Amino acid sequence: MGETITQIPTEVLLLGVGIIFLIFLILLITLWVKLNKLRKSYKMMLNGDRDADIEQILIRMQEKGNTQEDQMAKIEHTLQQMQERMRGMKSNIQILRYNAFAESGSDLSFSIAILDDSQSGVILSGIHNREQTYVYAKPVEQGLSPYALSPEEKEAITRCVLKS
Repeated sequence: MGETITQIPTEVLLLGVGIIFLIFLILLITLWVKLNKLRKSYKMMLNGDRDADIEQILIRMQEKGNTQEDQMAKIEHTLQQMQERMRGMKSNIQILRYNAFAESGSDLSFSIAILDDSQSGVILSGIHNREQTYVYAKPVEQGLSPYALSPEEKEAITRCVLKS
């Protein structure tokens, strides 16, 4: 059971340590070059601001985000107000021309319905005969008027509602 231990010559040992040292030196230089590239990229990310702190940049970005959220809420509120105003605008208009007196004339009489989205507004009617034209205005609330509506006025309102 005799074991023999062989000794490595000193020159070989020093050569092995030198090679390992050389490998570590090459690895160190490679990592140093990569670190410098990373540092340059980091500075470029910060737009060259040497005193910039990532934490401060993130805080500023968060503040800008909050400001934009507030502005967005104001814009949405304004948009809702505008939509409400537009619903109340008398933007639905329909004109119906007709001959009020079948025995003479042509389609010179008219009824104009001017309504909003809730079918409220006014209806204007002009009844034309040989000597003159009579113009009438009647208020309309939800498609109905407190005054009697002619069939032509009702048709103008119906057409206006169907158009919108």
